[in-house]
Amino acid sequence: MILVIDVSNTNSTLGVFDGDKLVANWRLSTLSSRTSDETGMLLRMLFVHSGMDISEIDAVVVSSVVPNVMYSLLSGIRKYLQREPMVVRAGMKTGINLRMENPKEMGTDRIVNLVAAYELYGGPAIVVDYSTATTFDVVSEKGEFLTGITAPGVQICADALTRRAAQLPKIEIKRPETLITKNTVDSIQAGLVLGHIGETIYIIQQIKEKLDLPNMKVIATGGLAKVIDENEEIFDVYDPVLALQGLRLLYEKNRNRR
Repeated sequence: MILVIDVSNTNSTLGVFDGDKLVANWRLSTLSSRTSDETGMLLRMLFVHSGMDISEIDAVVVSSVVPNVMYSLLSGIRKYLQREPMVVRAGMKTGINLRMENPKEMGTDRIVNLVAAYELYGGPAIVVDYSTATTFDVVSEKGEFLTGITAPGVQICADALTRRAAQLPKIEIKRPETLITKNTVDSIQAGLVLGHIGETIYIIQQIKEKLDLPNMKVIATGGLAKVIDENEEIFDVYDPVLALQGLRLLYEKNRNRR
C-alpha cells in the first residue's frame, strides 16, 4: 500500500492506495505551524480511525506547493512511518512533455493533475482545478502540455470581497436560485458563483477555439467544481481525487529510479 499526500495552499489531501484502488482519503487544513511530531501523530490517528495498520504502508509520495510545511511533514513521515518519502519535483518521469519557456515554473500540483488526466482519460483534454486558484491546463493527444491559465479561486474572491467591503457579510458559496436577486446574500452569491460559471464557460470555449480542438474533453477536480457545474452541463468528467490518482501514477513511473 502507498500513502499519497497533496499539499495545497489551503488544504492538504491524503489518500491510501492498495494497488490501484483508493481505500481511504482525507482532507486537512494546511498549517505551517504543525511540528513534525504533530504531523506524525495526526497521520497515525487517521489510520487508527479508519481501522488500518500504518505499518502496512510500503511507500509515501508527496506533492507540495507550500515550501514552509515540507520540513515538518517529511520529518514526521520519516519518524512515525519509517519511510523515506518520494517528493514530486522537476526531473521526474511524468509522461507529460512540458512545452513551456521554463518547465520548472510549473507547479507540481498541476503536473500531478495532468499526469492523472492523461493516463486515465486521454488527450486532448482541459484540466480545470478549483483549488486556492482556479487553473485551466491543456494536454494534447500526445501528452504535450499546450497551455495553462491561472485565475483567482472562488474562495479567494469571496474572502477579498468581504475583507475590502466592510458592510458585506461572509456567505456560503452556492449557486443562487436566480440571477434576479432581492437581498444581499443572494446578490453576492450571484456575482460570485455565476461570475465564475461564466468565466469557466468562456475560457473553455476560447481554448477549444484557439487550439482548434472543439471536441477535447474537459476534466474537473476540486470541491467547488460541483458548485460550478451542478447540472453537469460543462464538464465531461468530474474526478474529486484526480491529484491522488496522479501521485499514485507518478510513484509507479518512478519507483525504480529512486
